[in-house]
Amino acid sequence: MILKEDVSEYQPNLIKKMMLPFYCILVLFVTGTEVRGINLPGCFHVKPQLWYRAISEEEFVLQCALPDKDATNIYNNSVLKQHEVKWFWHQKDKGHLKAVKESSSITLQGDALWFKPVTNNASGIYICMIREKIPCLKIVLEVQTKAEAKCSGYGMNTLYLLAGSGNSITCPGTKCYSHIGKVDVRWYKNGRQVEYRETRKSLKLVDNEIYLKTTYVQDAGIYVCDYTVFDNTTQWTIRTAVTVEVIAKNTIHPPNILHPSGVVILEAEIGKPLELECRVQFGFERGTHRRVTWKRNNRENINEKLNQETSVCLRSLKGCVLRHVAKLEEVTERDLRSNFICFAENSVGNATAVIQLRKKQRVFFLYILCSAISILFAFLLCTAFIYQHWIEIVLMYRSYVVHNETTGDGKEFDAFVSYAKTSSSESDSAFMSEEKFALEILPDMLENKYGYKLCILERDILPGGAYTDEVVTAIRQSRRTIIILSPAYVSGPNIFELQAAVNCALEDKKIKLVLIKFQPFQEPETLPPVVKKALRILPVITWKPSISTAPNKKFWKYMHYHMPVNTTKALGNCSLKGFFQRLFRLVH
Repeated sequence: MILKEDVSEYQPNLIKKMMLPFYCILVLFVTGTEVRGINLPGCFHVKPQLWYRAISEEEFVLQCALPDKDATNIYNNSVLKQHEVKWFWHQKDKGHLKAVKESSSITLQGDALWFKPVTNNASGIYICMIREKIPCLKIVLEVQTKAEAKCSGYGMNTLYLLAGSGNSITCPGTKCYSHIGKVDVRWYKNGRQVEYRETRKSLKLVDNEIYLKTTYVQDAGIYVCDYTVFDNTTQWTIRTAVTVEVIAKNTIHPPNILHPSGVVILEAEIGKPLELECRVQFGFERGTHRRVTWKRNNRENINEKLNQETSVCLRSLKGCVLRHVAKLEEVTERDLRSNFICFAENSVGNATAVIQLRKKQRVFFLYILCSAISILFAFLLCTAFIYQHWIEIVLMYRSYVVHNETTGDGKEFDAFVSYAKTSSSESDSAFMSEEKFALEILPDMLENKYGYKLCILERDILPGGAYTDEVVTAIRQSRRTIIILSPAYVSGPNIFELQAAVNCALEDKKIKLVLIKFQPFQEPETLPPVVKKALRILPVITWKPSISTAPNKKFWKYMHYHMPVNTTKALGNCSLKGFFQRLFRLVH
């Protein structure tokens, strides 16, 4: 009886193609139920296409693929293929068709049916189907004992080949059916045909055997050999398999405990869980002689076994490293008085290592105190550094991050320079004159080094207009007004330029004043109130002839700081990387 829910996923095709018998078989394939009196659609008139003979109690494989003499693969273990292939079995001398299901000796892998091993009662007709590719393929399988197949000197089905040496792989099936003429053997490794290749000249196929001049780890795998015999009018394919393992010489050394080494003292917290790890390196051995275990040794109970587990050890020609862990659910005072012994053993000898537990001291307060002091010290250090180099940091930040202040403001000059004109007698003084400072020193630094455009009345404004109008126009066309203060300036006629600059700055917020204290002076009582107020609140940069002349002195850095931000004129590599490079050089 077929349940409705078992075929619900196939309902659309049942209606369209009237394939009810086929899907009934699919359902029965899943359940393993026998099918009596029902033929598979499309298989009733199909004759067997493939005939295989197998030797009983040996590994055997069938592939769901149409006959092809040029086929280079005899199975595909892909999981995707496995969902497409359906297998059925008509046992020899029995009239019932059965769906093949997996068991301890039969495995479905990809498009192949594996027998591990094949038994005498596996003889019969096998039918496989691949949806939309192979509607029906019938395969005859006849399983014979070694006596029935007239086998003599039948080889081993598992070979152990020594790496680095010469070896040969013989087809076990060639020792059978000696009374029947044979065709050359075809070899397959892991499903793919073995052939001579220019890239592997050390592998040769001679007299139906595989010769390996040098054996490598990659030569391990499942080798299947096929050859054809003719019995009356039937062409049989004799298929046998041999599993090849590549090995090394057995180790001559006892195990090596990597951790712990000798006696190790481990801190543990009372009441907390703890894992004791033992990592052991074993050399290569064919057998399973390696063993690792944890034991407790104390006065109350000697060599008590612990709750422990071992990780998987993947064997290679160099051996393997095994990790073995003992778990303490809760550390007790008894554990602190115990020796935990890791014991490792192989066929050559053994090794031991010991872990002793020590009560963990609570040092949280010390950690917190040290962390707080470190953070405070780092904060004070950073504060001192920023206080000392704040002007350099600000200038670097402006060069790389701040937007261009001069874009679209409609002004022609970056700064208008106002200074007192000295007489010839004053110019002969031993000190540098204001005029020389304004006409030579200041332009050389601000224009040539920093790329600013200064407005100096005698140099950049054509004569012909009224003096007061020219001054006001120049100030309004400039973003900054640099005032060079001295006794001659505050008591002379040029004080008008300072007053005009203050008035223009009140009208245009983009105009800012920069005062340079060139020489000490006293404010005259006759100064306009607006000028007096400006001298008190505006930033003043003091010029010191003895230390301010060099380009890298603080005076010029403050001047650069008070000038407009113009990133297109900034020197150096204008990138975030360049900013950090310059900051790194500043720190060092």
